[in-house]
Amino acid sequence: MKIASLAVFCGSKSGNNPLFEAEAMELGLFLANHQISIIYGGGNVGIMGAMANAALEKNGQVIGIIPHVLTEWEHHHTGITELIVVDNMHTRKRMMYERCDAAIILPGGFGTLDELFEMLTWNQLSIHDKKIFILNTAGFYDHLIAHMHQLEAEQFLYDRIADKIIILSGTHELDKLLGDHQ
Repeated sequence: MKIASLAVFCGSKSGNNPLFEAEAMELGLFLANHQISIIYGGGNVGIMGAMANAALEKNGQVIGIIPHVLTEWEHHHTGITELIVVDNMHTRKRMMYERCDAAIILPGGFGTLDELFEMLTWNQLSIHDKKIFILNTAGFYDHLIAHMHQLEAEQFLYDRIADKIIILSGTHELDKLLGDHQ
């Protein structure tokens, strides 16, 4: 499976750890350098803005999909390759899933978690079989990963976590993984 486009789900805020934004920028540069199109939420602020701007610096293809209601709140990005404004969050997520070959989750809030769990649920239901990566910058998702393993241990999941999610500690780990899929 070749990964030509990657959905990036991440925060519209930067968080309080400067490593979150630095890793997002590294990811943007990495994807641009590997000519992997970015499909993301369309914002120009927070981690998502930092990632998009880093990719654009290297002439990467950055496609944003944003619901109309968020165009002002998230300060939609006007300098990306393509900005698609949709009616609602459901349409946004569906379009992001349809346009990507795989997805990566960076630090973020409720919206990022919603996107992660919907992607996992659709994967579990065989609506898609796309790879899902979690970029666990500075251990941001350690507690969530532990909880998902608890769900597995308590037999609430149909598949092993390791079969559905690839946990990365840094962007540098993508090079080998994507190389395996290119």
